[in-house]
Amino acid sequence: MVEDRWRWYPPEVRGWLGALWGKSAGRAGGTVNLLLSHMLDTAAVAELVWDRYLPQATRWRLDALAGGAGKGRRLFAWLCGIHDLGKATPVFQHLDAAGEAAVRQAGLAWDKYAVKGASWRHDKAGARVLMALLAEAKWSEEQVGWVWPLVAGHHGLIPTVGDLKPPRKNEKLQGHDRSWKLAQLALAEVFSREVGYEGWSPLAAVEPALVPSRAMQLQLSGFVVMADWIASDERHFTGVSDLSKVAMPQARRRASAAWSRLELRGGWGALAAPGPETFQDRFGHGTRPSQEMVLDVVRRMGGPGLVIVEAPMGEGKTKAALAAAELMAARHGADGVFLGMPTQATADPMFTQVRSWLREVGDGLEDQVALLHGKRMFNKQWRALLEGAGEWGQGADDPFTSVGEDEYGMAADSFDGCEGAARRAPAEWFLGRRRGLLSPFAVGTIDQLLYAATRTKHVMLRAAGLAGKVVILDEVHAADVYMSQFLLEGLWWLGQAGVPVVLLSATLPPEQRRHLVAAYVAGTQSAQGPVALELPEPQGYPSVTAVWPGRDGRPELLVESTESWRDDLEVRVEALDEPPAPTGPEGRQDDAATADTALVDCLKDRLADGGCALVIRNTVARAQSTFEALRQEFGSDVRLLHGRLHAGHRADRTQQVLDLLGPPSRGHERPGRLIVVATQLAEQSFDVDADLLITDLAPVDLLLQRIGRLHRHDGVKRSHRLSQPTVVVTGLHLHDDQAPHILGASEKIYGRYLLLRTAAEIKRVTKDSGDTWSIPCQVPDLVARVYGTGPVVPDTWAEAETKARQDWEKRQADRRENASQYLLTRAGEHGEPTLAGLHRGAHGKLTEGQFEALVRDGERSAEVVLVRRTESGFHAMTGRRLGPNGEVAAELLDDVLAGTVRLPAKLTAAAEQALGPLAGWRDHPWLRYSLALELNEDGEATLGDFRLRYDDDLGLAVSGGRRYG
Repeated sequence: MVEDRWRWYPPEVRGWLGALWGKSAGRAGGTVNLLLSHMLDTAAVAELVWDRYLPQATRWRLDALAGGAGKGRRLFAWLCGIHDLGKATPVFQHLDAAGEAAVRQAGLAWDKYAVKGASWRHDKAGARVLMALLAEAKWSEEQVGWVWPLVAGHHGLIPTVGDLKPPRKNEKLQGHDRSWKLAQLALAEVFSREVGYEGWSPLAAVEPALVPSRAMQLQLSGFVVMADWIASDERHFTGVSDLSKVAMPQARRRASAAWSRLELRGGWGALAAPGPETFQDRFGHGTRPSQEMVLDVVRRMGGPGLVIVEAPMGEGKTKAALAAAELMAARHGADGVFLGMPTQATADPMFTQVRSWLREVGDGLEDQVALLHGKRMFNKQWRALLEGAGEWGQGADDPFTSVGEDEYGMAADSFDGCEGAARRAPAEWFLGRRRGLLSPFAVGTIDQLLYAATRTKHVMLRAAGLAGKVVILDEVHAADVYMSQFLLEGLWWLGQAGVPVVLLSATLPPEQRRHLVAAYVAGTQSAQGPVALELPEPQGYPSVTAVWPGRDGRPELLVESTESWRDDLEVRVEALDEPPAPTGPEGRQDDAATADTALVDCLKDRLADGGCALVIRNTVARAQSTFEALRQEFGSDVRLLHGRLHAGHRADRTQQVLDLLGPPSRGHERPGRLIVVATQLAEQSFDVDADLLITDLAPVDLLLQRIGRLHRHDGVKRSHRLSQPTVVVTGLHLHDDQAPHILGASEKIYGRYLLLRTAAEIKRVTKDSGDTWSIPCQVPDLVARVYGTGPVVPDTWAEAETKARQDWEKRQADRRENASQYLLTRAGEHGEPTLAGLHRGAHGKLTEGQFEALVRDGERSAEVVLVRRTESGFHAMTGRRLGPNGEVAAELLDDVLAGTVRLPAKLTAAAEQALGPLAGWRDHPWLRYSLALELNEDGEATLGDFRLRYDDDLGLAVSGGRRYG
């Protein structure tokens, strides 16, 4: 009987609960929503989250937390619904005039002068009220200690217990008389009974059996926010002001209807264990030895853990990781995958690959993949999948603040949906700000995981999104020391949460591999710092290193290796001498011009009988200079690729090069002669086959990545002169009696220390010990030597190496320190039992650029959209005309976006100060936050002290500036 819920209380209690409001009429579709109604709505949503979204692994852990199978669902609903208890206080109830009048008429009073103007949020008030009620219900201190932060932090920041006190210790804000205390108790108890707890003291019956790990608490905090945000959407939960209509059955009907309209769903559910033929079914071919090794190791693991796969470029690591994810999910109850890539450019093709894989896993799963990075609107496939979805997901990389955003993460100008539209992407709700990782499957930059390791607002939503997923991170060697601090912190939390993780790399320095393993293991042990662990080095290459907590809690290890599916390449290594450039009249050295003549001569000789060469330069300016010099000699046989080509040119030229130099199976005729000049974008996920590689000096692991483009595919016809794969290293001048001269621009990017040690390996192979490297079998040894501490450089370089090492170590230490202020866990607090004070000292509202800077400490750079302004008006870079004020018709959007280009970091301040969207873009969902750079008819513009020119062949060229003019 519904009315039985009042038999425990005096008659006036019903009147109080029939007046206490949770959503004002203005925020609940025109009718006030009673507080009990909103709490039950949230609990009902939580039940659906359990039934239709939570992964098995999370449900298993919640059942254990609640004290047995079948009990976790009720506890989960209660934890989500109790979040707004703090609204049953005078400090909240006075905020709406109509609501205040109803509450006063029901008999709950307060000192209006004490409450007026007081600043005490209901999340903190709720935690304080709940702590008192749970203590009276005889909950243990340990249980109270982890539950109240879920209430206190449901608006994104978790305070300390000291922060819960009302300002000026004013108890009147909480409601200090008997009536308020009874109303608060009745609200909590009636809510608990509606959820399913019974007895004289239902609050006592709620007490969990166990205290969850801190990582699980963070996940639960995120799910509380998720349920609250869904139940706070007035489009689906209009107000209910009649207490007789407020009950769990009605709330369940409302929640079910909202869930259906929102089209929310989880991942693949309970996944069947993949069989022997699964790999063939997914990818169209059987496993290679290294792929079978990965799957064998995963089958032998005794629980969810960390797997590090090291294999050469082109070995098929990603397919092995996806197959391993299926196996891990089936065994450990995971319900989806997050795959993180080093850059936006590498994330886009991976998005396509993951969708293709999921199409084979299950019907419709490919439509549940979200693309997560700040420029996903430029991805044509993503926009096509979102057809009709308006602007949902705009700015998904900025989970802190946006123009017009309310406290539930919903933009003020968001729309009511896209019924009937041909959407083939996750539900719109998942694509709102801060929610991307909650999508069933996600592909994005590694930043998405790194953000989950920052002490920033609503980080709990990211933790909830990673719960129950298999996390795959590719190219992890690309994370520098600053980014690595967030990666290690993220691995600690994933380890404690029992999230399976697969890390992929061509190869890792032994020390980096040890740090990655130690961080994950420390999380499984809830340790304050790295756990002492004997980690054997792989004895071969490719290799797999796996670690997981055993039955006794101590870590167990598997380290395996096998042979590559391809034979070793004997790569000839040469150095093209590049002495220091002479100093000009203004004290500058023109390194690029000095180097180009020797390079042209080298290529004239090597390509005399034809062939295809890849030239990699470490800076855009050097690549542009090299391209111009080569074009004078080789004409149209030279192509240029770098990051300052606008998006349209870069995409077209990248595809052209991939077609010309890709696998023979693509069917394109390989050119008789071709020279591709590129920057570091050719290092990774660039599937081209070069007969000859010429590259500026880089740290050995990156140098080996570049060598991975040499003789990459079988069945390619090559001239006799280029039959042996050869790499020619430039940007250095080797000496026998002193340390080498290294290109200054390269030292600025990579530091002198690792370049010196890599140069020593170049000298060794070219002058002291033959002239070839066996690739891939020598890769681990080369990386270990350069990144190790043993002697590598000649004695005559020792003094220079010592100084370079000191500078490098100081820089590394500084960067670690810089990162530490943003890490999710402060030093010495990894052993804390609860989330209390998690956000102490946290950074609040940040712009998107500041947010990105949290996890990447390079100089910040701005992206602009180039447009040409002529006497006849604005034109896209494709030549198509725009409206008088730059207005963009739907069919012109791709033309406009094609003009996007990233500026050099030195122009960032000037761009952000001087540029903004065109007047005609201000109401456009995709362009209104874009910076427009207007070029004249000659393709030129001025920005601050700089002169810019866009050349269709060279891309964006920059000159001037106080430092350069």
